[in-house]
Amino acid sequence: VQLVESGGGLVQVGGSLRLSCAASGFEVDDYAVGWFRQAPGKEREEIACIRNSDGSRFYADSVKGRFTISSDIALDAVYLQMDNLKPEDTAVYYCAAINDPLPWGLPAALHYYWGRGTQVTVSP
Repeated sequence: VQLVESGGGLVQVGGSLRLSCAASGFEVDDYAVGWFRQAPGKEREEIACIRNSDGSRFYADSVKGRFTISSDIALDAVYLQMDNLKPEDTAVYYCAAINDPLPWGLPAALHYYWGRGTQVTVSP
């Protein structure tokens, strides 16, 4: 079982990035998948989640209107389109899977599978 993030990098303020989360060893349509991020010295926070059973999406207030989570069940992949990036978006971004009907806002420790993360840096 594995989750692998990709798509991070260095971008200027106002720019865009698209992160990908590729799953192997399990099928994402049986799970909800969340995107978390962790900035230096800060706790890991969940910023977006998609419940693949019905396509419901959830967002933190800090990214609502700028980030879009989506999934491709056929490819067992989940994406995070990030637009209008700000310096405070700089962090390591992780995807994680959880099998819960109410997945939004649950503690990170309850998520079964994690990727290793991808760095996003937004320069002023």
